[in-house]
Amino acid sequence: AAWKDACNSSSDPSLFLVPEGKTYLLMPLSFGGPCRSTTITAMVSQATEIRGTLEAPSNRSVWLDGDRRERWITFEDVDGLHVMGGGTLNGHGQEWWINSCKVNKSMKCVAGPTAMYFRSCNHLVVDDLEVKDSMQMHVVIASCWKAAVSRLFVTAPGWSPNTDGIHVSNSREVSITNCIISTGDDCISIVSGSEFVRASGIYCGPGHGISIGSLGANKSLAHVSDVLVEKATLVGTTNGVRIKTWQGGEGSAERITFQDIKMYNVTNPIIIDQNYCDSKKPCSEEDSAVAISDIRYNNIHGTSLSKVAVKFICSSAVHCDGIVMQDVSLVGQKGAYLKCSSVNARVITPGFNSPYCTADM
Repeated sequence: AAWKDACNSSSDPSLFLVPEGKTYLLMPLSFGGPCRSTTITAMVSQATEIRGTLEAPSNRSVWLDGDRRERWITFEDVDGLHVMGGGTLNGHGQEWWINSCKVNKSMKCVAGPTAMYFRSCNHLVVDDLEVKDSMQMHVVIASCWKAAVSRLFVTAPGWSPNTDGIHVSNSREVSITNCIISTGDDCISIVSGSEFVRASGIYCGPGHGISIGSLGANKSLAHVSDVLVEKATLVGTTNGVRIKTWQGGEGSAERITFQDIKMYNVTNPIIIDQNYCDSKKPCSEEDSAVAISDIRYNNIHGTSLSKVAVKFICSSAVHCDGIVMQDVSLVGQKGAYLKCSSVNARVITPGFNSPYCTADM
């Protein structure tokens, strides 16, 4: 009822408030537009240390009974939406994680709900929120144009499966800045249909790093372009900066730059994998792949836990082309020298780089 009043309000901007010091159990709910007001602010407030809090039901039966809900809080078709205020959204995802097929192999694989899902929200601002312990993904930006995401504190245990921090899908002109993300999956994942995405000032760890993809699953057509990841710090992640595509897919991942990045004890600091396979069954070799080209790595420094710090695992069907490494310096524990593994990739290495990669076509 509060949302309906705010959405239909003639005041501009209109305010939808979760007051500080209050905690609300919120069942799965969608806040839909279009709204009368050209700007609507959803404020999850914080006064000193007393946060306004929204809590998800912890019992899985709420989500699985009847019409299964794939999202907890959805904002859809709301232009000029601002979601902010310093408050907390708690997904209470523990029951989902312990019943995941990735944690318990005897369990059936069931996708968990996303905590915050924004769909078709243009001129979107999401700022200064804590989002914790989501059932699966924490924040999804889908089919949005001109979205600015900043100052999010996203947390879940490192063992929690599929708990991506911020996931961008089919969206254009997205900015993600000054966020702290600690999860059990990708800190940031950027998938098909996304263009002109910038992530800057990101702290990531634990987690699976910052990823483009996966792309091309089930022989699908995928496209990602014009992505900049810069001024990031990754600590103790399984991957650093990664591009992952499935065999058999089509399309392209192009004009992607990773620069000014620090890594500490990262297992796979730099990786391109055109043979990605997140499946119980082995993935067979295919005669098509998502084309990867114009990928740049500039000013990346830090430490690797694996001896092969740079991996370009590219398809024999569609080689990786135009990979540029400049001022990359990665060392092992106690300063050990590391290696680069490059297969079916055209690599250009101006200036000093360590480890040094050569083209393998």
